[in-house]
Amino acid sequence: MQSGTRFPSTPDAARARLAAVRPTAYAQSRNALDGAATQLSPYITHGLLSLPEVLRGVLAQGPLPVQHRFVAELGWRAWFQQAWADRGDGILQSWHAGPRPEAAYTREMPADVREARTGLPVVDRAVQQLYATGWLHNHARLWLASYLVHGRGVHWRTGADWLYGHLLDGDLASNHLSWQWVAGTASAKPYLFNADNVARYAPPDWHSPGSVIDTDYDTLARRAAGTPFKAPLPTPPGADEPRCSGTPPAALGAGPTTALGAVAPDAAAVHGREVWLVHPWSLGALPDDLPPQTLVIGLLVDDFHRAWPWSPARWAFVGERLAALAPLRWHGTADQIGRALASARCVCTVDNPHIGRWLGRWAEALPAPALFPPVARRCDSFSQWWTRSIRGLHDAGELLAALESQR
Repeated sequence: MQSGTRFPSTPDAARARLAAVRPTAYAQSRNALDGAATQLSPYITHGLLSLPEVLRGVLAQGPLPVQHRFVAELGWRAWFQQAWADRGDGILQSWHAGPRPEAAYTREMPADVREARTGLPVVDRAVQQLYATGWLHNHARLWLASYLVHGRGVHWRTGADWLYGHLLDGDLASNHLSWQWVAGTASAKPYLFNADNVARYAPPDWHSPGSVIDTDYDTLARRAAGTPFKAPLPTPPGADEPRCSGTPPAALGAGPTTALGAVAPDAAAVHGREVWLVHPWSLGALPDDLPPQTLVIGLLVDDFHRAWPWSPARWAFVGERLAALAPLRWHGTADQIGRALASARCVCTVDNPHIGRWLGRWAEALPAPALFPPVARRCDSFSQWWTRSIRGLHDAGELLAALESQR
């Protein structure tokens, strides 16, 4: 299934998905692959929806306690971002030792996993769905990560980098810290699963009886600290891995193409002008108070994308919306962009940690809307952060009321 079929990158699609959220059903069935998952994450990651907008939309159906499972899931995303702000590139490194020494893990992704031919249905179905839609249920992500790290002895960073490239909602903090949580390098213990867990939460074609994971948790824990599973016997590939690229494509989508038309940064185009920068993490509506003479530029920073390549589906998701928002799109290195923008009269944008190290040099980077109040002390676990962030609150609406009082 093409990303444009399931996840159109439009505000209408984001609002429609938000309107379909049912928080009670979510809380009751969120662990099941066919449960009431919201699938809002691509729209949140790329700025078509903010956390305050999501909560406001859900509260339109009725009040929720602040401890509601849905509100806590918004909290997880906020905590991942806070951990990134506190630790910087430290989120890309193990916080502490896992079950095995760091040197015991391989840094190469197994070809049988990449090609969905492990013979383990829970793994192969997950990889096939990832490639087809650019999205995976959180439980499927945990199973895939746990199998790779604890079953096959793949370093969590290798798996996290691979998965990030194929996800429409790939966020470095959410993705990489989730892998660390599974690996046991940012949590008290590793995350393990077995065939019974899959049978409880997944459709029948994912079930894996009689396989290497059809065992008890004590056995799996010993495996996580000991010798990895042997690679399975060769079988025909079950999926072709899309090629991730650090360079934006010239055209996007299937059928009628949309030209991205990104050009090199040009100082003459912005000389003396007011500029608003749109980037892949700020794809929401333009500000209502943007002066009509403002030049809107869609920005693709080569330094970032070469370090973190994207699948064709993600380029299409981002590129189609970028083209709709900005009549002019730039693709260049950070140095090229900085030199070109220096001739503008003023430059503004929305901040984001994926490219914040450069945005602050070029523009007045306005903070993205935050839902939870700031926590002064660094918190190395979600539970610490959650306890402090909601202290004194009872109703989820109080989070929004606090935001309104700050305006």
